[in-house]
Amino acid sequence: MADRFRLLICQLNPVVGDISGNAKQALAAWQEGREKGVDLVALPEMFITGYNTQDLVMKPVFHDAAIAAIEALALQCADGPTLAIGGPAKDADGFYNAYYVLKNGRVMSRVLKHFLPNETVFDEVRIFDSGDIAGPYAVGNMRIGTPICEDAWHQDVVETLEESGAEFLLVPNGSPYYRNKFDVRMNTMVARVVESGLPLIYLNMVGGQDDQVFDGGTFGLNPGGELAFKMPAFDAANQVVELERAPEGWRIVQGEINKHPDAWEQDYRCMVEGLRDYLGKTGFKKVLLGLSGGVDSAIVATIAADALGPENVRCVMLPSEYTSQSSLDDAEDIATRLGCHYDYVPIKAGRDAVTDTLAQLFEGRDEDVTEENIQSRLRGLLLMAMSNKFGEMLLTTGNKSEVAVGYATIYGDMSGGYNPIKDLYKIRVFEQCRWRNANHRDWMQGPEGEVIPVSIIDKPPSAELRPDQKDEDSLPPYEVLDDILERLVDGEQSVADCVAAGHDRDTVKRIEHLIYISEYKRFQSAPGPRLTPRAFWLDRRYPIVNRWRDPS
Repeated sequence: MADRFRLLICQLNPVVGDISGNAKQALAAWQEGREKGVDLVALPEMFITGYNTQDLVMKPVFHDAAIAAIEALALQCADGPTLAIGGPAKDADGFYNAYYVLKNGRVMSRVLKHFLPNETVFDEVRIFDSGDIAGPYAVGNMRIGTPICEDAWHQDVVETLEESGAEFLLVPNGSPYYRNKFDVRMNTMVARVVESGLPLIYLNMVGGQDDQVFDGGTFGLNPGGELAFKMPAFDAANQVVELERAPEGWRIVQGEINKHPDAWEQDYRCMVEGLRDYLGKTGFKKVLLGLSGGVDSAIVATIAADALGPENVRCVMLPSEYTSQSSLDDAEDIATRLGCHYDYVPIKAGRDAVTDTLAQLFEGRDEDVTEENIQSRLRGLLLMAMSNKFGEMLLTTGNKSEVAVGYATIYGDMSGGYNPIKDLYKIRVFEQCRWRNANHRDWMQGPEGEVIPVSIIDKPPSAELRPDQKDEDSLPPYEVLDDILERLVDGEQSVADCVAAGHDRDTVKRIEHLIYISEYKRFQSAPGPRLTPRAFWLDRRYPIVNRWRDPS
């Protein structure tokens, strides 16, 4: 019997719906594996369709095309290593999330996912049927157990594979990022290795898809939980991994252990990659945004420059009479530091025209938030006109704190196709700006150094829609607001819990009310990269019409 087994582990970036493009990636990976003399080329979960496909995969013409592409790959890859690839499967009994093993021009084996995730961003119970827990399949003399993604989080699937003769575990995944997710994966997989006594390779994909960013970080564990190798976070990469037969069984040969960055860098990378892939996969080349001179638009401009290159980012200052000189100066300063295109488009003439048009209708009524929102909506109109004319996607710039309490104008500053900081609370926006000023990486296309002026980070936040306006005129200080929001939104805590933590009850009740009445705005808001397990959209699904309030 052979004493070594070689795999090419492919941590790649598929595109949802691009079946032919994903098949070409798979074929190229297989060809590399053949050149390197491996026994098996392994790709992630649902690679042929991209992931997360949501309801698209249920469309018969789509999943039939995906299955046909896998069968065609089997013929193309007949002479060389075994190819393992994720994709949909169907038979007389159901429709499945499956993992195909291709050898000698045919589908040699097919593993069907048993446990279907039905929480956070996943809705697989309504899409797929549960497959039976199967035993291992053979590649040469190696018996491989493949619990697909969620299946590896359940002891009984791995136990069945170990009892039926699996010699190592290959776990293909489509596992999206959230802050500190890698540690959660690692701890769970260590438990499976300790329980089974089998080496394990956890294979994850990379790339952005709508609100989700897959962060790679593929790794291998030997029995006892010893880390054998770890691939980079977020980068597409192929790596040869070897297993060697020892007296006590198969072991992964020690390989490179890439160091993963801290949470600040991972969050920032997630926002950059999310925007980069959202643009790349939808066909846009350039973006524009309203640059107010405030911290939110500053960090969005910086993320855009790092994702696409400064030459592909248009920054537009749209001042009114309430725009301070410091905001004018800061906006131009950051655009210059980043090297982005900068436009100056005053809104006074347009605002006067709207005011005059409505004057007779509004006669006898005092000015209020209506007039403030006209400014925001006029800016949205002008930015969307530029987006249409120049073919540049408009980015929105509202942070999670504002998105939570509705401190943004629908059809105004919420206009746009993507929001890079949608899941970043305001306090973290400030810290993320400081982090970016102090750090530069080779995956950033923007310049290094202090690209965000300190004056922007230090100034009191303001929408500048009326004289001397400050955010704290209508909201608690962000240190207070964000702690309440993290408790109510991320932690699903009660009002009583917040009060017990030291917050004023009336303030908590007001914030709770604002969260609920702003649901309709979030329902219509642009997508943005998921940084936490309670991001707005698929992670947190609340009714728009809702009269319930916490009585505590």
